[in-house]
Amino acid sequence: MIRDAAERVQRLLGAVDDGLGSFGYTSRVRRAASLVELRRMARIRAPKAVFDYVDGAAEREVSLRSSRSSWDRVEFHPRVLRDVAEVDTSVTVLGRRYSQPFGLGPTGFTRLMHTEGEIAVARAAAGLGVPYALSTVGTTTPEELAASGAITEPWFQLYLWRDRGASRELVERAREAGFYALILTLDMPVAGNRLRDARNGLAIPPVATWSALAEGALHPMWWIDALASDPVRFATLSSQGGGAAEIANRMFDPSITLEDVEWLRGLWAGPIVVKGALGIDDVELLAAVGVDAVVLSNHGGRQLDRSPLPLSLLRPVLDAVGDRMEVLLDGGVMSGADAVAGVALGARMVLVGRAYLYGLMAGGSVGVERALALLAAETRRTMQLLGARSVAELEGMASFEPAALP
Repeated sequence: MIRDAAERVQRLLGAVDDGLGSFGYTSRVRRAASLVELRRMARIRAPKAVFDYVDGAAEREVSLRSSRSSWDRVEFHPRVLRDVAEVDTSVTVLGRRYSQPFGLGPTGFTRLMHTEGEIAVARAAAGLGVPYALSTVGTTTPEELAASGAITEPWFQLYLWRDRGASRELVERAREAGFYALILTLDMPVAGNRLRDARNGLAIPPVATWSALAEGALHPMWWIDALASDPVRFATLSSQGGGAAEIANRMFDPSITLEDVEWLRGLWAGPIVVKGALGIDDVELLAAVGVDAVVLSNHGGRQLDRSPLPLSLLRPVLDAVGDRMEVLLDGGVMSGADAVAGVALGARMVLVGRAYLYGLMAGGSVGVERALALLAAETRRTMQLLGARSVAELEGMASFEPAALP
């Protein structure tokens, strides 16, 4: 009964929004001028606990702030007198050609942001021609994503569980569902201390506290969307209840070693990417056991606070591994110019997470599409202003100055 009523209200509000035309909320999402603007809209639309889950990081959030500010220390070196009427923004990653130098990284709790969730994100990624990685702690199963037809050859992100049999089964499910690449995340032996989540009491399923009810009054569109849809749940976890930290500490294996990576290499025939290694010695070990690529990542600052900056490690890692593996990068990417900077400095591709989640929170599929359109337009414009007709021509067009020691 509650769901039926919520669906009727949702349809009514949708009709009113459509009738308002350019004054309607959906139209405003489509006109958002930047990801910063989408972030502001997301903050208004989503309850505080949901927004903070996306926006926050661990402890004092030093790593998050440092990652974002690191892009400000990239200096571009443009060339003129080049014909940039047409530019090729495409890149080849893991043997596949993608239209942009950025892809969509894995995120958890995704249908909590908006009930269209992972399928909306995958459709937007497919529409633009970029990769999308479904998370182990996502809210859509590999089979559901495959059956939706939203994207062909998605990537799958894996946390190894204490139960290796369950991990094997999950990997086999991803393979049978047609997933192309496997991303093994290694920087979560235990959950980081995400203080915003602890204060807000974020959990799946959401807990009906007095503060949650008060938030519902302040964010009615989010609650109507939630009530009109299937309940949000972890799609691949046998342990369904609790917050992110509680579930991670209960299910994820903190005893992973290089032998486990070798075990996974024997299990998965496609490309394997390892995410979260920030030490050169670790990266070289991974290259030696046949890992195809690494993502230099500090988990968006959500795990170890004051961790190394991925951007600072890019050149040393590239020098160490040479052509033995591809090197991707994430952390604080909030514009197409950041993506261009990353590949100009040597990364094969950069991954974004919060950037598209702000769009999802702001307006569901419309918001994700707007976020990706902004990233693509900024990428193209930045390359034109640099005088680069292709990603290959970006070499030498950017430099990075690490922060000076105090």
